Order: sequence, then structure tokens, then C-alpha cells
Amino acid sequence: MSMAISVSSSAPDVLGLMAGHGTVVPIVLPLVAGALLVLLEQARSRWVQPLSVLATLLLLVTTVGLFAQSLDGQVRAYLLGNWQAPFGIALALDRLAALMLLLTSVVAVASLLYACAGDDRRGQHFHSLFQIQLMGLNGAFLTGDLFNLFVFFEVLLAASYGLLLHGDADGRRQRLKASMHYVVFNLTGSALFLIAVSLLYAVTGTLNMADLAVKIPQLAAENQRLAQAASLLLLVVFAVKAALLPLYFWLPDTYASATAPVAALFAILTKVGVYCIARTTTLIFGTGSADSLPGVGGATVGIADPALPALALGTVVLAAIGVLAAPRLRALVAYLVVGSAGTLLVAIGLGTAGTITAGLFYLVNSTLAAAFLFLLADRILAARGGSAKGADLLRPLPMSPGTWAPLALAFMAAAVAAAGVPPLAGFLGKAMLLQAAGTTPWAAWVVTLVLGSSLALMVALARAGATLFWEGGSTTPAGAVVPGATTPHKPLQTLALVMLGAALLGVTLSAGPLTAAARAAAEQMLQRQVYIDAVLSARPVPPAHDVRREMRERGESK
Repeated sequence: MSMAISVSSSAPDVLGLMAGHGTVVPIVLPLVAGALLVLLEQARSRWVQPLSVLATLLLLVTTVGLFAQSLDGQVRAYLLGNWQAPFGIALALDRLAALMLLLTSVVAVASLLYACAGDDRRGQHFHSLFQIQLMGLNGAFLTGDLFNLFVFFEVLLAASYGLLLHGDADGRRQRLKASMHYVVFNLTGSALFLIAVSLLYAVTGTLNMADLAVKIPQLAAENQRLAQAASLLLLVVFAVKAALLPLYFWLPDTYASATAPVAALFAILTKVGVYCIARTTTLIFGTGSADSLPGVGGATVGIADPALPALALGTVVLAAIGVLAAPRLRALVAYLVVGSAGTLLVAIGLGTAGTITAGLFYLVNSTLAAAFLFLLADRILAARGGSAKGADLLRPLPMSPGTWAPLALAFMAAAVAAAGVPPLAGFLGKAMLLQAAGTTPWAAWVVTLVLGSSLALMVALARAGATLFWEGGSTTPAGAVVPGATTPHKPLQTLALVMLGAALLGVTLSAGPLTAAARAAAEQMLQRQVYIDAVLSARPVPPAHDVRREMRERGESK
């Protein structure tokens, strides 16, 4: 396995040379850790938790370093097997990929810490599946090839099937029902994915995304319709992953039935679909916006217009209705995930540098807020009676004394972040989106529906908070015992919640630098030639030892 790193003509890539094979570490590290953890779990070793936590922390450190590297604006190509693209497998690290890797590792560390308080022992092979899930996520964000994107999709989905079924016997029936819908939807999507990439390969002879961006505009007229059909099929597949209307119905029950740390990790899972739509529409197909490079994309330019922004706005509206109608706390949080995906796809669908900037900023806040709420909902459920029947319903129930006040404060902060109201960063992301959308033909629709959905989220979350804490928790007499309540102090769960809460606060306090980073990432996405040149111009690294030459020399000497 060798690497190739694109180097700017103005200065040597010192950080890239120091990192060496750093680009591939987010894939290899969880793969190796997952394989070792399978053996340790079978042996019931006490080193399972320490190794899993250590691997995830190392992943966080690695992604922080990769994010720091990406700030110089270069796109770094890594050639697996030392074969030049498009003939070999290529990874590509740009600002967008680095941001997604860092966000994934932050959510992963918090979710794993929370699970180590006891949730990881509620089923088999939790830690190995967790690491394989991370491998699939990181591979999807780094790969520069559509077929390998399919491979990483299948890896992360296979791990997610096992993680979804993980848990106690109490909710097994609900998890099985949700998992059936989840598996059927995703297997259907995988079949369509294969058909789409087969069509693209048939008409272009390549599946490397940078090479596709070059060859699709050069297609003969008789092949352009096939390219358009393949492009639309790919967008349908990614819409399934992103839970876009009308393909989002699998998500609320699936996420609501999963255990808390699994649901928190799944908060980033939906963003894979959003990422893929953003990557393909800006790099391969072309957005058709004023910011698009002329000529790039050919027959597929604007293939997602106007369907993508229209469906995304519909997703936002239906998610708001779902939040208002949700009978359970975890279902409410699941619909928040649907709404955040819809908002992100509005930004991507409008396709300007300003809307994409707002979308990337909002992506960070919404993902952290959803993960935080899934973990917090589990603690609220425990305070209301643990696994007792009806404890998750949004209705007044007694709460363990001494727990409702801190939980109420945490819920209020998370609700503010998720609903997008001041003073947290969710408000800034939506404000940036509304401002940027004002220059597009969709301005009136975006302002009306995004503001209306935000109002609905505020009402639903305020009502849920009042029901959970005002009508239920505050009425519990001092010293009363709540039947079935299981709220022992678990430091790791508290640490995970504090970590995500601090991350949400950090996003707000660093709104300026984060906005600049999001703007730079958006501009880099729209400057597609930079990505294309970096991947296609990367050259294999000369071998340290030329075995063929040495064999020739030995033969001649004889």
C-alpha cells in the first residue's frame, strides 16, 4: 500500500509529508481494531472496552490532524496499491471530507463513552460492530470512487444492522419491526446503486469521481440519456440514505427503537446521504447554479433541479409535523434528524456558495444536537422509570427526585440548539441560510417554510419540556420513590453528555472561525477542477527497492 500526495507548486506540503499515510488511517485504524475486538469479545476479555475506547480516541486525534491539514486548501490524493487514478483505488482528503471525519469521531467518542456505562453489554459484539461502522463511515467520506463508495456503504450498513438489534429483550419486537423496514429500504437502495454505477461505467468506462467529472461532458449524444438516468438513480439512492421525502419513512421508527449510543452514532449516518448528494451534484453532475463551472457536468448539469430543493422543503415541513405529532420522546428526536437533513438538502439543492456555507455550518450544530438529545432522552427515560411501560411517552410521569432539574436544564439547552433559536449556533446556521437563499428564486418558499418549521419545532420542544419536567418532574414530592426508576450516577454517561454539550457550546463560541471554514469548504466544492487535478495528477510513489531492476542486475552479473 503506497501513497501519493498532491503538492502545490508554491510550497512543499510539509504537513502532508509528515503525516505520511495519515489519510488512510481513519479507515485502517477502526478496521484493525474491529478485527481484534471480535477475537477479544469471543474470549470475553477485559480488554475489550479499553481497546475500543483507545482506538476511537486515536481516531479523534487523527481526524483533528487531518482537519488541520485541510485548512491549507489543498486536496490530498492517496493512491491505494500505488496505482494511478482512475485505474486504481483513490482516496481524497479535502475540506469537506476532513470536516465530516472530525464530526464523526467526536460523535463516536461520546457515543462509545456512554455505551461503556453498560449499554455495550446488552448484546453481542457491540464494540467490533461499532468500529466497523466507523470504518464504513470514514471510507464513504474519503473515497474518490463510486464503486468503493458502494463498498463502504455496504460495510457501514452491515454493521448498522447488528447495532440496531443490540439491546435488552424489552424492546426487541419494536427493534425487529423497525430493522425489517430499515433493511428492506437499504437493500433496495443497494440494488439501485449497482444498477446506477453499472450504467455510468458502461457509458464512461470509469467510476472514479474526478474522471467522471471529465468524461460526462464529453459523452456522445446517444449516451447522454443513459448518463442522466444513472445520475437520477444515484440521487434516489442517496435520498434513501439522507431520508429525503418521500423516502424518509424508515428513519423515525428505526432511530427511536435503537439504544441511545447507537441512535447517537446514527445521527451521523443520515449525513452520509447528504454528503454524497453534495459531493456528486457539485463535482460530477453540476448544480446548474451561477457558481458552477461552465461546461462541467454536461448533460447532467442541474439534474437535481428543481426537484431537490422542492423535496427538501417538503421534508422540512413533514418533519415539523412529525415532531408536533410524536407521542414519544425518542420519536420526537428522530423527526428532528429528518428535519435537519431536509434543511441541509435545501442548502445543497440551492447550490450557491452562500447556501452551501450555511448548510455546512448548520450540519455541525444539528448533528451534535441530535446525538446529545438521543443520549439525554435515555437519561430522562431512566429517571421516569427506566424500561417501565409508557416511560417514553410524552405525558406527565413522576421523576426521580434530584434528577429532574439538571435534566431539564440540559433539555432546554439541547432544544434551543435543535430548534435553531438564539443564542446557540443553530440560529446562526438558519439565519445564514435565509440570507443566502434571498438571492435565489426559492427565497419566498425557503423563508416561509424554514421559519414556519422552526416555530413548529419550538412549540413541540417547549411542550415536551413542560410535560416532562413541569407537569411530571417538579410535582414529585421530596423524598418520594419512583417505581422502576433506575438513575444511579454513571460517570461515563455524564462525561459523554458533558462532552457533547461542550461541543455545542464550542460551535457557538467559535462561530466566526467555523463560518470561515465552512465558506472555504463550500468554495472548494464549487472549484471542482482543483479536486479533479489533485486526483488525476497524483502519481505513484517510486518504490524504495526496485525489485525488477535488482533481478535484472543479478541476472546480468551471472
